[in-house]
Amino acid sequence: MNARGPAADRLLPLAGLPALDVPEAQVRRARELAVRHGMLREEDVDIADPVITRVERFAAERDGTAVTDGTRAVSYAGLAAEARRLAALLENEGVEPGTVVGVGGPRSATVIAAFLAIELIGALYVPADESWPAGRVRDVLAQAGASVLVMADDAGALAEGAAAAGCRVVRAAAADGLAPWAGEPRLNTLDQPRYVLFTSGSTGRPKGAVVEHRGMVNHLWAKIGDMGLTGADVVAFTAPLGFDISVWQMLCPLLLGGRVDVVDDEVGHDPVAFAQAVDERGITIVELVPTMVRHLLDDLTPEPRPAGGTTPETPRQRPGHSGGTTPQTPRQRPGHSGGTTPQTPGQRPLQGLRWMIATGEELPAELSRRWLEAMPHTRLLNAYGPTECSDDVTHHTVTAGDLRLLRLPIGTPVVNARLYVLREEDDGTWAACDAGETGELFVGGAVVGRGYLGDDERTREAFYRDPFGDSPTGRLYRTGDAVRLLPAGAGGEDRPTLQYLGRVDRQVKIAGVRMELGEIEAVLQRHPSVGAAAVIVHEYPAG
Repeated sequence: MNARGPAADRLLPLAGLPALDVPEAQVRRARELAVRHGMLREEDVDIADPVITRVERFAAERDGTAVTDGTRAVSYAGLAAEARRLAALLENEGVEPGTVVGVGGPRSATVIAAFLAIELIGALYVPADESWPAGRVRDVLAQAGASVLVMADDAGALAEGAAAAGCRVVRAAAADGLAPWAGEPRLNTLDQPRYVLFTSGSTGRPKGAVVEHRGMVNHLWAKIGDMGLTGADVVAFTAPLGFDISVWQMLCPLLLGGRVDVVDDEVGHDPVAFAQAVDERGITIVELVPTMVRHLLDDLTPEPRPAGGTTPETPRQRPGHSGGTTPQTPRQRPGHSGGTTPQTPGQRPLQGLRWMIATGEELPAELSRRWLEAMPHTRLLNAYGPTECSDDVTHHTVTAGDLRLLRLPIGTPVVNARLYVLREEDDGTWAACDAGETGELFVGGAVVGRGYLGDDERTREAFYRDPFGDSPTGRLYRTGDAVRLLPAGAGGEDRPTLQYLGRVDRQVKIAGVRMELGEIEAVLQRHPSVGAAAVIVHEYPAG
Protein backbone atom coordinates (compact mmCIF):
# COMPACT_ATOMS: atom_id res chain seq x y z
CA MET A 1 0.00 0.00 0.00
CA ASN A 2 1.40 3.38 -1.08
CA ALA A 3 1.65 5.61 2.00
CA ARG A 4 1.42 8.64 -0.30
CA GLY A 5 -1.37 7.42 -2.54
CA PRO A 6 -5.06 8.30 -2.32
CA ALA A 7 -6.29 8.40 1.25
CA ALA A 8 -9.31 6.26 0.38
CA ASP A 9 -6.95 3.36 -0.35
CA ARG A 10 -5.57 3.61 3.19
CA LEU A 11 -8.93 3.57 4.96
CA LEU A 12 -10.70 0.46 6.22
CA PRO A 13 -13.87 -0.12 4.16
CA LEU A 14 -17.24 -0.47 5.86
CA ALA A 15 -17.24 -4.24 5.32
CA GLY A 16 -14.01 -4.49 7.30
CA LEU A 17 -15.49 -2.95 10.45
CA PRO A 18 -16.56 -5.24 13.30
CA ALA A 19 -20.19 -5.76 14.24
CA LEU A 20 -21.34 -4.44 17.60
CA ASP A 21 -22.94 -7.31 19.51
CA VAL A 22 -26.42 -5.95 20.21
CA PRO A 23 -29.28 -8.47 20.49
CA GLU A 24 -32.18 -7.75 18.16
CA ALA A 25 -34.52 -6.87 21.03
CA GLN A 26 -32.00 -4.31 22.27
CA VAL A 27 -31.56 -2.91 18.75
CA ARG A 28 -35.29 -2.17 18.65
CA ARG A 29 -35.26 -0.76 22.17
CA ALA A 30 -32.27 1.49 21.46
CA ARG A 31 -34.01 2.91 18.39
CA GLU A 32 -37.23 3.47 20.30
CA LEU A 33 -35.47 5.21 23.20
CA ALA A 34 -33.40 7.40 20.87
CA VAL A 35 -36.57 8.57 19.10
CA ARG A 36 -38.52 9.03 22.33
CA HIS A 37 -35.79 11.06 24.00
CA GLY A 38 -34.87 13.19 20.98
CA MET A 39 -31.46 11.63 20.43
CA LEU A 40 -32.06 11.33 16.67
CA ARG A 41 -32.16 14.62 14.82
CA GLU A 42 -32.67 14.25 11.09
CA GLU A 43 -32.92 17.40 8.95
CA ASP A 44 -32.18 18.31 5.36
CA VAL A 45 -28.96 20.32 5.21
CA ASP A 46 -27.37 21.84 2.11
CA ILE A 47 -24.12 19.89 2.02
CA ALA A 48 -23.79 19.54 -1.74
CA ASP A 49 -21.49 22.54 -2.28
CA PRO A 50 -17.83 22.82 -1.36
CA VAL A 51 -17.03 25.84 0.82
CA ILE A 52 -15.09 27.45 -2.03
CA THR A 53 -18.29 27.48 -4.11
CA ARG A 54 -20.03 29.60 -1.48
CA VAL A 55 -17.00 31.90 -1.23
CA GLU A 56 -17.03 32.52 -4.97
CA ARG A 57 -20.79 33.08 -4.94
CA PHE A 58 -20.46 35.81 -2.29
CA ALA A 59 -17.52 37.28 -4.20
CA ALA A 60 -19.75 37.66 -7.26
CA GLU A 61 -22.93 38.77 -5.50
CA ARG A 62 -21.87 41.15 -2.74
CA ASP A 63 -18.17 41.14 -2.17
CA GLY A 64 -17.17 42.05 1.37
CA THR A 65 -14.43 41.26 3.88
CA ALA A 66 -14.02 37.51 4.40
CA VAL A 67 -10.96 37.31 6.66
CA THR A 68 -8.96 39.74 8.75
CA ASP A 69 -5.66 38.83 10.36
CA GLY A 70 -2.82 40.80 11.89
CA THR A 71 -1.49 41.97 8.54
CA ARG A 72 -4.40 42.33 6.12
CA ALA A 73 -8.09 42.26 5.35
CA VAL A 74 -9.04 39.89 2.53
CA SER A 75 -12.27 40.21 0.54
CA TYR A 76 -14.27 37.24 -0.68
CA ALA A 77 -13.00 37.89 -4.21
CA GLY A 78 -9.43 38.17 -2.95
CA LEU A 79 -9.73 34.95 -0.91
CA ALA A 80 -11.14 33.03 -3.89
CA ALA A 81 -8.39 34.32 -6.18
CA GLU A 82 -5.68 33.42 -3.67
CA ALA A 83 -7.14 29.92 -3.26
CA ARG A 84 -7.12 29.37 -7.02
CA ARG A 85 -3.51 30.52 -7.34
CA LEU A 86 -2.53 28.14 -4.54
CA ALA A 87 -4.47 25.35 -6.28
CA ALA A 88 -2.41 26.01 -9.42
CA LEU A 89 0.76 25.84 -7.33
CA LEU A 90 -0.27 22.51 -5.79
CA GLU A 91 -1.09 21.00 -9.17
CA ASN A 92 2.30 22.16 -10.47
CA GLU A 93 3.82 20.32 -7.50
CA GLY A 94 2.13 17.09 -8.62
CA VAL A 95 -0.66 16.99 -6.02
CA GLU A 96 -3.42 14.64 -7.19
CA PRO A 97 -7.05 14.29 -6.12
CA GLY A 98 -7.50 12.18 -3.00
CA THR A 99 -3.96 12.68 -1.74
CA VAL A 100 -2.95 14.53 1.43
CA VAL A 101 -1.49 18.04 1.53
CA GLY A 102 0.06 19.54 4.66
CA VAL A 103 -0.47 23.17 5.66
CA GLY A 104 1.75 24.77 8.27
CA GLY A 105 2.35 28.12 9.89
CA PRO A 106 0.49 30.47 12.22
CA ARG A 107 -3.25 31.09 11.93
CA SER A 108 -3.75 33.45 9.01
CA ALA A 109 -5.80 34.24 5.93
CA THR A 110 -3.20 32.28 3.97
CA VAL A 111 -4.02 29.08 5.88
CA ILE A 112 -7.70 29.50 5.04
CA ALA A 113 -6.89 30.10 1.37
CA ALA A 114 -4.71 26.97 1.40
CA PHE A 115 -7.59 24.89 2.80
CA LEU A 116 -9.85 26.14 0.01
CA ALA A 117 -7.14 25.41 -2.58
CA ILE A 118 -6.90 21.83 -1.35
CA GLU A 119 -10.69 21.58 -1.53
CA LEU A 120 -10.62 22.89 -5.13
CA ILE A 121 -8.31 20.18 -6.39
CA GLY A 122 -10.00 17.40 -4.40
CA ALA A 123 -7.16 16.64 -1.99
CA LEU A 124 -7.19 16.31 1.82
CA TYR A 125 -5.99 18.93 4.29
CA VAL A 126 -3.73 18.02 7.20
CA PRO A 127 -2.48 20.82 9.48
CA ALA A 128 1.01 21.04 10.97
CA ASP A 129 0.87 23.45 13.88
CA GLU A 130 3.72 25.95 14.20
CA SER A 131 4.03 25.18 17.93
CA TRP A 132 4.81 21.50 17.35
CA PRO A 133 8.36 20.20 17.75
CA ALA A 134 10.01 18.85 14.62
CA GLY A 135 9.43 15.25 15.75
CA ARG A 136 5.68 15.73 15.97
CA VAL A 137 5.62 17.40 12.54
CA ARG A 138 7.59 14.47 11.11
CA ASP A 139 5.25 11.87 12.62
CA VAL A 140 2.07 13.59 11.45
CA LEU A 141 3.23 14.26 7.88
CA ALA A 142 4.72 10.78 7.52
CA GLN A 143 1.60 9.02 8.83
CA ALA A 144 -0.64 11.22 6.71
CA GLY A 145 1.44 10.42 3.64
CA ALA A 146 1.72 14.10 2.69
CA SER A 147 4.20 14.73 -0.13
CA VAL A 148 3.89 18.55 0.06
CA LEU A 149 3.75 20.96 2.99
CA VAL A 150 2.46 24.44 2.14
CA MET A 151 4.14 26.94 4.47
CA ALA A 152 2.14 30.05 5.26
CA ASP A 153 5.14 31.53 7.07
CA ASP A 154 8.70 30.64 8.01
CA ALA A 155 8.95 28.16 10.89
CA GLY A 156 12.13 26.17 11.39
CA ALA A 157 10.57 23.21 13.21
CA LEU A 158 8.00 22.75 10.44
CA ALA A 159 10.64 22.68 7.71
CA GLU A 160 12.87 20.37 9.76
CA GLY A 161 10.02 17.97 10.49
CA ALA A 162 8.86 17.99 6.86
CA ALA A 163 12.37 17.16 5.65
CA ALA A 164 12.57 14.24 8.09
CA ALA A 165 9.24 12.96 6.72
CA GLY A 166 10.45 13.22 3.13
CA CYS A 167 7.89 15.96 2.46
CA ARG A 168 8.66 18.89 0.14
CA VAL A 169 8.20 22.37 1.58
CA VAL A 170 6.44 24.85 -0.71
CA ARG A 171 6.14 28.49 0.28
CA ALA A 172 2.65 29.88 -0.19
CA ALA A 173 4.22 33.05 -1.59
CA ALA A 174 5.39 31.00 -4.58
CA ALA A 175 1.79 31.15 -5.86
CA ASP A 176 1.97 34.91 -6.32
CA GLY A 177 1.82 35.69 -10.02
CA LEU A 178 0.55 32.26 -11.08
CA ALA A 179 -2.52 32.05 -13.30
CA PRO A 180 -5.52 30.93 -11.17
CA TRP A 181 -6.53 27.28 -11.41
CA ALA A 182 -9.54 27.33 -13.71
CA GLY A 183 -11.34 24.06 -13.02
CA GLU A 184 -14.53 23.30 -11.13
CA PRO A 185 -14.16 22.20 -7.49
CA ARG A 186 -13.57 18.46 -7.41
CA LEU A 187 -16.32 16.92 -5.30
CA ASN A 188 -17.29 13.52 -6.64
CA THR A 189 -19.31 12.15 -3.72
CA LEU A 190 -20.50 13.41 -0.35
CA ASP A 191 -18.39 10.77 1.41
CA GLN A 192 -15.22 12.15 -0.15
CA PRO A 193 -12.51 12.53 2.53
CA ARG A 194 -11.95 16.22 3.24
CA TYR A 195 -9.37 16.45 6.02
CA VAL A 196 -7.34 14.40 8.48
CA LEU A 197 -6.58 15.56 12.01
CA PHE A 198 -4.25 13.78 14.38
CA THR A 199 -5.37 13.14 17.94
CA SER A 200 -3.23 11.78 20.74
CA GLY A 201 -3.25 8.01 21.04
CA SER A 202 -2.94 6.05 24.26
CA THR A 203 0.15 4.36 22.81
CA GLY A 204 1.83 7.72 22.26
CA ARG A 205 1.51 7.42 18.48
CA PRO A 206 -0.99 9.96 17.07
CA LYS A 207 -4.11 8.76 15.25
CA GLY A 208 -5.18 10.44 12.02
CA ALA A 209 -8.98 10.79 12.08
CA VAL A 210 -10.42 11.28 8.60
CA VAL A 211 -13.58 13.39 8.16
CA GLU A 212 -15.77 13.32 5.08
CA HIS A 213 -17.13 16.29 3.14
CA ARG A 214 -20.69 15.68 4.36
CA GLY A 215 -19.64 15.45 8.00
CA MET A 216 -17.57 18.64 7.82
CA VAL A 217 -20.21 20.74 6.05
CA ASN A 218 -23.00 19.27 8.18
CA HIS A 219 -21.14 20.47 11.28
CA LEU A 220 -20.75 23.96 9.84
CA TRP A 221 -24.50 24.18 9.27
CA ALA A 222 -25.13 22.73 12.76
CA LYS A 223 -23.25 25.66 14.26
CA ILE A 224 -25.14 28.10 12.03
CA GLY A 225 -28.54 26.66 12.88
CA ASP A 226 -28.13 26.18 16.62
CA MET A 227 -26.67 29.65 17.22
CA GLY A 228 -28.62 31.51 14.57
CA LEU A 229 -25.49 32.79 12.83
CA THR A 230 -25.88 35.30 10.00
CA GLY A 231 -23.70 37.19 7.56
CA ALA A 232 -23.38 39.93 10.19
CA ASP A 233 -21.45 37.65 12.57
CA VAL A 234 -17.70 37.72 13.12
CA VAL A 235 -16.13 34.48 14.40
CA ALA A 236 -12.83 34.56 16.28
CA PHE A 237 -10.27 32.12 14.83
CA THR A 238 -8.42 31.26 18.05
CA ALA A 239 -7.75 27.52 17.89
CA PRO A 240 -4.36 26.01 17.06
CA LEU A 241 -4.42 24.40 13.62
CA GLY A 242 -4.05 20.91 15.10
CA PHE A 243 -7.42 21.09 16.90
CA ASP A 244 -10.68 20.16 15.23
CA ILE A 245 -12.43 23.36 16.30
CA SER A 246 -10.07 25.31 14.05
CA VAL A 247 -11.92 23.92 11.01
CA TRP A 248 -15.33 25.39 11.82
CA GLN A 249 -13.82 28.62 13.13
CA MET A 250 -12.10 29.35 9.82
CA LEU A 251 -14.85 28.09 7.49
CA CYS A 252 -18.28 28.61 9.06
CA PRO A 253 -18.62 32.38 8.43
CA LEU A 254 -17.69 31.83 4.78
CA LEU A 255 -20.96 29.94 4.19
CA LEU A 256 -22.90 33.06 5.17
CA GLY A 257 -20.91 36.01 3.89
CA GLY A 258 -19.67 36.70 7.42
CA ARG A 259 -16.13 37.39 8.59
CA VAL A 260 -13.36 35.33 10.17
CA ASP A 261 -11.14 37.32 12.54
CA VAL A 262 -7.77 35.68 13.14
CA VAL A 263 -6.57 36.12 16.74
CA ASP A 264 -2.85 35.52 17.23
CA ASP A 265 -1.39 33.81 20.28
CA GLU A 266 -0.03 36.99 21.84
CA VAL A 267 -3.54 38.39 22.07
CA GLY A 268 -5.30 35.05 22.54
CA HIS A 269 -3.26 34.10 25.60
CA ASP A 270 -3.79 37.43 27.37
CA PRO A 271 -7.37 37.71 28.70
CA VAL A 272 -7.33 41.51 28.89
CA ALA A 273 -5.89 41.98 25.40
CA PHE A 274 -8.28 39.36 24.08
CA ALA A 275 -11.33 41.13 25.51
CA GLN A 276 -10.15 44.41 24.03
CA ALA A 277 -9.71 42.74 20.63
CA VAL A 278 -13.23 41.28 20.79
CA ASP A 279 -14.69 44.73 21.47
CA GLU A 280 -12.55 46.64 18.98
CA ARG A 281 -12.91 44.17 16.10
CA GLY A 282 -16.63 43.57 16.49
CA ILE A 283 -16.25 39.85 17.20
CA THR A 284 -19.61 38.24 17.97
CA ILE A 285 -18.75 34.52 18.36
CA VAL A 286 -15.92 33.15 20.53
CA GLU A 287 -14.98 29.57 21.41
CA LEU A 288 -12.60 28.87 24.29
CA VAL A 289 -11.67 26.09 26.67
CA PRO A 290 -13.26 26.60 30.13
CA THR A 291 -9.84 27.35 31.63
CA MET A 292 -9.56 30.39 29.38
CA VAL A 293 -13.15 31.41 30.15
CA ARG A 294 -12.19 31.36 33.83
CA HIS A 295 -9.13 33.55 33.22
CA LEU A 296 -11.25 35.95 31.19
CA LEU A 297 -13.72 36.31 34.04
CA ASP A 298 -10.96 36.60 36.63
CA ASP A 299 -9.42 39.57 34.81
CA LEU A 300 -12.57 41.32 33.64
CA THR A 301 -14.94 40.72 36.53
CA PRO A 302 -12.84 39.70 39.57
CA GLU A 303 -14.87 38.23 42.38
CA PRO A 304 -14.86 40.05 45.76
CA ARG A 305 -11.96 39.20 48.04
CA PRO A 306 -12.87 37.11 51.10
CA ALA A 307 -12.76 38.63 54.55
CA GLY A 308 -9.34 37.10 55.20
CA GLY A 309 -7.74 39.38 52.62
CA THR A 310 -6.24 37.21 49.89
CA THR A 311 -8.03 35.90 46.85
CA PRO A 312 -8.38 32.11 46.81
CA GLU A 313 -6.51 30.25 44.12
CA THR A 314 -8.54 29.68 40.96
CA PRO A 315 -9.58 26.04 40.68
CA ARG A 316 -8.16 24.23 37.67
CA GLN A 317 -10.51 21.66 36.20
CA ARG A 318 -9.53 18.22 35.06
CA PRO A 319 -9.63 18.14 31.25
CA GLY A 320 -12.51 16.29 29.67
CA HIS A 321 -12.62 14.37 26.39
CA SER A 322 -12.49 16.37 23.16
CA GLY A 323 -11.12 13.86 20.69
CA GLY A 324 -7.63 15.22 21.19
CA THR A 325 -5.47 17.09 23.62
CA THR A 326 -6.61 20.30 25.28
CA PRO A 327 -5.40 23.59 23.78
CA GLN A 328 -2.86 25.58 25.77
CA THR A 329 -4.07 27.50 28.77
CA PRO A 330 -3.58 31.25 28.56
CA ARG A 331 -0.44 32.98 29.68
CA GLN A 332 -0.02 36.63 30.51
CA ARG A 333 2.32 38.85 28.57
CA PRO A 334 5.36 40.18 30.44
CA GLY A 335 4.44 43.23 32.43
CA HIS A 336 0.72 42.48 32.53
CA SER A 337 -0.58 43.19 36.00
CA GLY A 338 -3.70 41.07 35.77
CA GLY A 339 -5.99 44.03 36.31
CA THR A 340 -9.25 44.72 34.57
CA THR A 341 -9.72 46.18 31.12
CA PRO A 342 -9.81 49.99 31.12
CA GLN A 343 -13.42 51.07 30.65
CA THR A 344 -15.35 54.27 30.53
CA PRO A 345 -17.93 54.70 33.31
CA GLY A 346 -20.89 52.39 32.79
CA GLN A 347 -19.18 50.45 29.97
CA ARG A 348 -18.97 46.67 30.29
CA PRO A 349 -16.60 44.42 28.35
CA LEU A 350 -17.69 42.10 25.54
CA GLN A 351 -20.95 43.95 24.94
CA GLY A 352 -21.05 42.91 21.28
CA LEU A 353 -20.36 39.23 21.99
CA ARG A 354 -23.44 37.10 21.22
CA TRP A 355 -22.12 33.60 22.05
CA MET A 356 -19.38 32.11 24.17
CA ILE A 357 -18.80 28.45 23.30
CA ALA A 358 -17.04 26.28 25.88
CA THR A 359 -15.37 23.12 24.62
CA GLY A 360 -12.37 20.84 25.08
CA GLU A 361 -12.77 20.48 28.85
CA GLU A 362 -15.70 19.78 31.12
CA LEU A 363 -17.55 23.02 31.83
CA PRO A 364 -17.99 23.41 35.62
CA ALA A 365 -21.35 24.58 36.95
CA GLU A 366 -19.71 27.17 39.19
CA LEU A 367 -17.88 28.74 36.24
CA SER A 368 -21.15 28.82 34.33
CA ARG A 369 -22.83 30.62 37.21
CA ARG A 370 -20.11 33.27 37.16
CA TRP A 371 -20.50 33.72 33.40
CA LEU A 372 -24.29 34.02 33.49
CA GLU A 373 -24.07 36.62 36.26
CA ALA A 374 -21.24 38.65 34.72
CA MET A 375 -22.23 38.39 31.03
CA PRO A 376 -26.03 38.11 30.88
CA HIS A 377 -26.01 39.58 27.36
CA THR A 378 -23.87 36.72 25.99
CA ARG A 379 -25.30 33.21 25.73
CA LEU A 380 -23.12 30.31 26.89
CA LEU A 381 -23.01 27.15 24.77
CA ASN A 382 -21.64 23.90 26.18
CA ALA A 383 -20.32 21.86 23.22
CA TYR A 384 -19.14 18.26 23.17
CA GLY A 385 -17.78 16.03 20.45
CA PRO A 386 -14.89 13.87 19.25
CA THR A 387 -12.65 14.70 16.31
CA GLU A 388 -13.64 11.34 14.80
CA CYS A 389 -17.23 12.62 14.39
CA SER A 390 -16.61 15.90 12.55
CA ASP A 391 -16.18 17.87 15.82
CA ASP A 392 -19.19 18.61 18.06
CA VAL A 393 -22.09 16.16 18.21
CA THR A 394 -24.05 17.88 21.00
CA HIS A 395 -24.87 21.49 21.89
CA HIS A 396 -26.45 22.85 25.05
CA THR A 397 -27.33 26.44 25.86
CA VAL A 398 -26.61 26.86 29.57
CA THR A 399 -29.31 28.49 31.70
CA ALA A 400 -29.74 29.22 35.40
CA GLY A 401 -31.89 26.10 35.67
CA ASP A 402 -28.86 23.94 34.90
CA LEU A 403 -26.87 25.25 37.85
CA ARG A 404 -28.68 23.10 40.40
CA LEU A 405 -27.16 20.03 38.74
CA LEU A 406 -23.91 18.56 39.96
CA ARG A 407 -22.62 18.40 36.38
CA LEU A 408 -23.94 20.42 33.45
CA PRO A 409 -25.69 18.79 30.50
CA ILE A 410 -23.79 18.50 27.24
CA GLY A 411 -27.16 18.74 25.54
CA THR A 412 -28.89 17.21 22.58
CA PRO A 413 -27.64 16.04 19.18
CA VAL A 414 -26.62 18.45 16.47
CA VAL A 415 -28.37 18.08 13.14
CA ASN A 416 -28.02 14.62 11.56
CA ALA A 417 -26.28 13.09 14.57
CA ARG A 418 -27.72 9.91 16.11
CA LEU A 419 -26.82 9.26 19.74
CA TYR A 420 -27.21 5.97 21.62
CA VAL A 421 -26.48 5.28 25.29
CA LEU A 422 -25.51 1.63 25.74
CA ARG A 423 -24.07 -0.47 28.54
CA GLU A 424 -21.97 -3.58 28.16
CA GLU A 425 -23.44 -6.61 29.86
CA ASP A 426 -21.47 -9.33 31.62
CA ASP A 427 -21.79 -11.61 28.57
CA GLY A 428 -20.18 -8.99 26.28
CA THR A 429 -23.41 -7.92 24.56
CA TRP A 430 -24.73 -4.37 24.63
CA ALA A 431 -28.07 -3.12 26.01
CA ALA A 432 -29.87 0.20 25.64
CA CYS A 433 -30.03 2.57 28.61
CA ASP A 434 -33.16 4.51 29.54
CA ALA A 435 -33.28 7.93 31.18
CA GLY A 436 -31.37 8.03 34.46
CA GLU A 437 -29.17 5.04 33.61
CA THR A 438 -25.44 5.39 33.04
CA GLY A 439 -23.95 4.02 29.85
CA GLU A 440 -21.40 4.66 27.14
CA LEU A 441 -22.12 7.08 24.32
CA PHE A 442 -22.13 5.82 20.74
CA VAL A 443 -22.51 8.16 17.75
CA GLY A 444 -24.09 7.39 14.39
CA GLY A 445 -25.40 9.36 11.45
CA ALA A 446 -23.85 11.70 8.88
CA VAL A 447 -21.34 13.06 11.41
CA VAL A 448 -19.29 9.86 11.77
CA GLY A 449 -15.88 9.98 10.11
CA ARG A 450 -14.09 7.33 8.09
CA GLY A 451 -11.71 5.97 10.71
CA TYR A 452 -7.96 6.35 11.20
CA LEU A 453 -5.77 6.83 8.16
CA GLY A 454 -3.56 3.81 7.52
CA ASP A 455 -4.43 2.26 10.89
CA ASP A 456 -6.93 -0.57 10.50
CA GLU A 457 -6.30 -1.98 13.97
CA ARG A 458 -7.20 1.15 15.86
CA THR A 459 -10.08 1.86 13.50
CA ARG A 460 -11.61 -1.50 14.45
CA GLU A 461 -11.26 -0.63 18.13
CA ALA A 462 -13.46 2.47 17.85
CA PHE A 463 -15.66 2.12 14.74
CA TYR A 464 -18.39 -0.44 14.10
CA ARG A 465 -20.99 -1.22 11.49
CA ASP A 466 -24.12 0.61 12.61
CA PRO A 467 -26.68 -1.99 13.78
CA PHE A 468 -29.49 0.52 14.29
CA GLY A 469 -30.78 0.94 10.74
CA ASP A 470 -29.98 2.81 7.55
CA SER A 471 -27.40 5.53 8.08
CA PRO A 472 -25.66 7.86 5.61
CA THR A 473 -22.29 6.46 6.66
CA GLY A 474 -23.23 3.00 7.94
CA ARG A 475 -20.74 3.54 10.76
CA LEU A 476 -21.07 3.82 14.53
CA TYR A 477 -18.38 5.43 16.71
CA ARG A 478 -17.65 4.36 20.27
CA THR A 479 -16.66 7.47 22.23
CA GLY A 480 -15.37 5.84 25.43
CA ASP A 481 -17.32 8.45 27.40
CA ALA A 482 -19.78 7.67 30.19
CA VAL A 483 -23.03 9.62 29.99
CA ARG A 484 -26.45 9.70 31.57
CA LEU A 485 -29.69 10.75 29.90
CA LEU A 486 -31.39 13.33 32.13
CA PRO A 487 -35.19 13.44 32.02
CA ALA A 488 -36.97 16.57 30.84
CA GLY A 489 -36.89 19.27 33.50
CA ALA A 490 -33.86 17.87 35.34
CA GLY A 491 -31.88 20.96 34.34
CA GLY A 492 -32.98 24.04 32.47
CA GLU A 493 -34.39 22.15 29.48
CA ASP A 494 -37.96 20.87 29.05
CA ARG A 495 -36.62 17.92 27.04
CA PRO A 496 -34.19 15.10 27.85
CA THR A 497 -30.51 16.04 27.73
CA LEU A 498 -27.24 14.16 28.04
CA GLN A 499 -24.93 14.60 30.99
CA TYR A 500 -21.22 13.83 30.64
CA LEU A 501 -19.82 11.74 33.52
CA GLY A 502 -16.22 11.09 32.50
CA ARG A 503 -14.27 8.39 30.71
CA VAL A 504 -15.58 4.85 31.05
CA ASP A 505 -12.16 3.66 32.12
CA ARG A 506 -12.58 5.76 35.29
CA GLN A 507 -15.72 3.92 36.37
CA VAL A 508 -15.15 1.61 39.33
CA LYS A 509 -17.25 -0.93 41.21
CA ILE A 510 -17.09 -1.02 45.01
CA ALA A 511 -19.11 -3.60 46.95
CA GLY A 512 -21.07 -4.25 43.77
CA VAL A 513 -21.97 -0.58 43.24
CA ARG A 514 -20.73 1.25 40.13
CA MET A 515 -19.23 4.66 40.89
CA GLU A 516 -17.99 7.47 38.65
CA LEU A 517 -14.76 8.96 40.01
CA GLY A 518 -15.39 12.17 38.09
CA GLU A 519 -18.72 12.62 39.83
CA ILE A 520 -17.06 12.35 43.25
CA GLU A 521 -14.49 14.93 42.13
CA ALA A 522 -17.27 17.24 41.02
CA VAL A 523 -18.88 17.05 44.49
CA LEU A 524 -15.57 17.84 46.21
CA GLN A 525 -14.88 20.80 43.94
CA ARG A 526 -18.15 22.45 44.93
CA HIS A 527 -16.70 23.18 48.35
CA PRO A 528 -15.26 26.73 48.41
CA SER A 529 -12.06 25.55 50.09
CA VAL A 530 -11.28 22.94 47.42
CA GLY A 531 -9.30 24.24 44.46
CA ALA A 532 -8.91 20.92 42.65
CA ALA A 533 -9.65 17.28 43.38
CA ALA A 534 -8.50 13.92 42.10
CA VAL A 535 -10.09 10.66 43.26
CA ILE A 536 -8.37 7.29 43.00
CA VAL A 537 -9.19 3.85 44.37
CA HIS A 538 -6.90 1.86 46.66
CA GLU A 539 -7.36 -1.79 47.50
CA TYR A 540 -6.35 -2.81 51.02
CA PRO A 541 -5.82 -6.43 51.99
CA ALA A 542 -8.41 -7.90 54.31
CA GLY A 543 -7.53 -7.85 57.96
